[in-house]
Amino acid sequence: MRWLIAVGVTAVAAQTPVRLTGDWQAKAGDEIRHIMVRSDSSAQFGRDLARWRLVGDSLWITLGDGVWQVYGMKLAGDKLTISGGDLEKPVTLRRVGPPTARPDTLTIPEPPAPNQRAW
Repeated sequence: MRWLIAVGVTAVAAQTPVRLTGDWQAKAGDEIRHIMVRSDSSAQFGRDLARWRLVGDSLWITLGDGVWQVYGMKLAGDKLTISGGDLEKPVTLRRVGPPTARPDTLTIPEPPAPNQRAW
């Protein structure tokens, strides 16, 4: 479930800005999950909120637990594939729409120090 929150974010790959914000859809078994990725560095899955950032070709996600989960990522148009981190196999998401505004009642977790990574 952690990967579902982590997925769907805005990226900067190399020196070319890549648009990663949006409403992303992933299949989880028989269910379809939506992950909202916003330009304010938040990613939302249901009522859960994470903070994200891009470092090179990696997507860093924290749920406010004091560590960054680091994933490899590849973005091609409206298709995002993430791998590594706590994932057993790569996960591919599809952008299905633009992001919605984050409700004021949800607070983005503080970012851990860059050296606080889960391995």
